[in-house]
Amino acid sequence: MTIERSLVLVKPDGFARGLTGEVIRRIEAKGYTLAALGVFTPTVEQLQAHYAEHEGKPFFEPLVEFMSSGPVAGIVIEGDSCIRAFRVMAGATDPTEAAPGSIRGDLGREWNHNVTKNVVHGSDSVEAAQREIAIWFPDLA
Repeated sequence: MTIERSLVLVKPDGFARGLTGEVIRRIEAKGYTLAALGVFTPTVEQLQAHYAEHEGKPFFEPLVEFMSSGPVAGIVIEGDSCIRAFRVMAGATDPTEAAPGSIRGDLGREWNHNVTKNVVHGSDSVEAAQREIAIWFPDLA
């Protein structure tokens, strides 16, 4: 058993559509614990730090612009192998390719190669989760 923490963000598109509760419902139904929950209006600096590994890529600036376009819900989840499990729950990046039953497959509507309006973000590794949690929830770092 590997107890982990992961950052989940309900992106501005999901937040605006009122999907935060549905994302939380799915997380809790899977058996994961909510360690922290908050609503944020992200700053450009915060998002540049969050997406730093993508700086210089063609989608970086449009992604930062999109993510700063409205409130997001930040959620720290914890549980056995929750990082990998949430990424499976989220589904493929492109909602049109995401499996039915996944968050993006069921709820995602729009995606292009520059801006991923696909409802949620989930940390992709233990290291990324630690770094991202420190950005959004510094008291938990």
